[in-house]
Amino acid sequence: MSEIDQYAVFGSPIKHSKSPRIHQLFAEQTQQVMQYTAQLVPADKFDLELKDFFAKGGRGLNCTVPLKELAWEAAEIRTERAELAKAVNTLLVQEDGRILGDNTDGIGLVTDLQDNHGIELKQKRVLILGAGGASRGIILPILEESPASITIANRTVEKALTLADEFSHKGAISGSSYADLAGQNFDLILNATSASLSDELPPLVSGILAEQGSCYDLAYANKPTAFVRWAREQQASKSL
Repeated sequence: MSEIDQYAVFGSPIKHSKSPRIHQLFAEQTQQVMQYTAQLVPADKFDLELKDFFAKGGRGLNCTVPLKELAWEAAEIRTERAELAKAVNTLLVQEDGRILGDNTDGIGLVTDLQDNHGIELKQKRVLILGAGGASRGIILPILEESPASITIANRTVEKALTLADEFSHKGAISGSSYADLAGQNFDLILNATSASLSDELPPLVSGILAEQGSCYDLAYANKPTAFVRWAREQQASKSL
């Protein structure tokens, strides 16, 4: 085991990630000696890179697009929220050597929305764009805040319907195609697709954002993403 704890974030693409800088700041605040790197890992190389990282003494990993569902499969034990999400963004070696999978996406999002931006979720109509690993991680924490409804929109509508059905016992949630969003209104639209990583926009129609509605892109960039620009065109009260 290296004297310096080794951590990393795996993903593809990964160059945009701010995780190394963020975790270095955390380490300085907590006086932890560690190294945190960003590694380009496509899905077909994930298993190999994962085994290699932990074999070399790695302590923990973050996983981003497109690896969260693969990380869920790789985890030997999982937290309850990760088990329900079927997606993992954090893998951590336990004292007994087993790899724990957790998903902190949802609680992080809810905290940011409500505490940092004053966007309440109770009785709000929420639209989530995308039905992949990022969406899986945020659905349950949002439902726990008692929104009026959650709609999941996806290019492949069957995937949205299946995902909604998995969480239907937890609250009012449904799946939809993008075309069927026309004529509906939402108080909060969350972009959980990977489109922003290539500065593209999901196939959204105009007029679906309610008056004083807000938009939030789960992907971050150094400039406004295509989704944030769309939100501003829709006169969102907050476009984040």
